[in-house]
Amino acid sequence: MPTLTIHHIGYLVKKIDKAVQAFLALGYRIEQDAVYDDIRKVTICFLVKDGYRVELVSPASEDSVVAGLMKKYKNCPYHICYEASDFDADYAWLTANGFIAIDSPTPAPALGGREVVFLNSAVIGIIELLR
Repeated sequence: MPTLTIHHIGYLVKKIDKAVQAFLALGYRIEQDAVYDDIRKVTICFLVKDGYRVELVSPASEDSVVAGLMKKYKNCPYHICYEASDFDADYAWLTANGFIAIDSPTPAPALGGREVVFLNSAVIGIIELLR
C-alpha cells in the first residue's frame, strides 16, 4: 500500500487571471506565478491558504489536455495530486489496484521539472502522482 502525501488540489479554470483574483479575494496568496506547460498546453498558477495548496489549471489551446474537461465541467476542482514516497512502487501499486494511467510520467514545468503522471479511477476520478 502506498504512502502518499497530498501536494495540491487541481482546479480547472477558464480564465486564469480572473480566477487568481477571485482566490486572492478569498485570502489565498500566490505561491508561484503562472507558468506555461507546453507539454500539456496549460497555464498553471499555485496559490496557498491555511496550509492548503491549489493549482489553477487553464487550457491554453483547443488541443490542451484539459480542453475537453473544460467544455464538460467548466470551472471546478478536478484532481488531487499526491506526492509519492517511492514513485515507482506507488505507481505500480496504483495501476495494479484499478487506477488506469491517462498518460506517461513526464516532467511538469510548474513543479520544477519533477515527473508527474495522471491516473483515473472509476470510483474516485482523476489523481496525479508526483515523483
